[in-house]
Amino acid sequence: MKSIELKNFRNYENLSIEFTEGTNILFGDNAQGKTNILEAAYVSGTTKSHKGSKDKEMIQFEKDESHIRTLVEKNEQDFQIDIHLKKNRSKGIAVNRIPIKKASSLFGILNIVFFSPEDLNIIKNGPSQRRRFLDLELCQIDKIYLSDLTNYNKILNQRNKLLKELVFHRELIDTLSVWDMQLIDYGQRIIRRRDTFIKELAEIVYNIHKKISGNREELILTYEPDTNAEQLEAELEAVREKDMKYCQTSVGPHRDDLLFQIGDADIRKFGSQGQQRTSALSLKMSEIQMVKNLIHDTPVLLLDDVLSELDSNRQNYLLASIHDIQTIITCTGLDEFVKNRFRIDRVFEVRNGQVKLK
Repeated sequence: MKSIELKNFRNYENLSIEFTEGTNILFGDNAQGKTNILEAAYVSGTTKSHKGSKDKEMIQFEKDESHIRTLVEKNEQDFQIDIHLKKNRSKGIAVNRIPIKKASSLFGILNIVFFSPEDLNIIKNGPSQRRRFLDLELCQIDKIYLSDLTNYNKILNQRNKLLKELVFHRELIDTLSVWDMQLIDYGQRIIRRRDTFIKELAEIVYNIHKKISGNREELILTYEPDTNAEQLEAELEAVREKDMKYCQTSVGPHRDDLLFQIGDADIRKFGSQGQQRTSALSLKMSEIQMVKNLIHDTPVLLLDDVLSELDSNRQNYLLASIHDIQTIITCTGLDEFVKNRFRIDRVFEVRNGQVKLK
């Protein structure tokens, strides 16, 4: 990522910032706008906010539109990504000034791994966060998965809507099978793709975790599907009456989870905070390796004030692992980098929505 320009985005009326290929530091007090720059970069790669914010929430107060322009070099070719956020309409996206209709056409140009303090809780929090991690990563590297997941979620919403209507219009029950057939089709594809992905990811996570823990712990990552692909049709049929009673779909990949084990212990429930955080760090670092393996490209790593949340051992591992990756790091001070003699290529100070190259 060579540069980013923001107009009416969050607390930035106008901002233009150029990054180096190495390590870029954005430092300053809290609530000055550091994370907003990372959010804009993430939107440029994925069309979505890492926080799940709606488009209108990212537009500057009392403005109707916002614009993000990102310049990216990939395979010795330059790309200009324009994201046009609108308060009351869907966003506009253009690559090299040519409008694109599907977000999937953007994926793959700018691959991003975003790591925030909230990610350190991915292990101990609920299944929805682990599914979100899984989906965000798979959608960036697999356009077919993105299409299948989008269609599955649309059909799931339609099925749930119909289940509510059946309370008052029982005569519509025959149409339930139409939605079931499509839900099964896309659901089976999602389950199979997730299964393959997790098996590949588990090996990488295992090796990284062993290094971080000084060979003391072995982390086993396992896919926990709500039901497997072959049984989805039978399971959906079995819960039909229950679904009609409670007006929601109770079976399918929207209820999947990931299991993290050290020895026989499920560390989601029984791991120490240190084990949970080390496992989360291993998971995020494995994302980088996974992108390299699958699409032979190095992602841009965005670290949002993560170092302050890690002890020195985990800090050192993280900093040592990113020497060959373009990284943008936010922090409140530069002490940790100086103390660790970590190489810094470019430093920006962020204060009240103003960014200065130091």
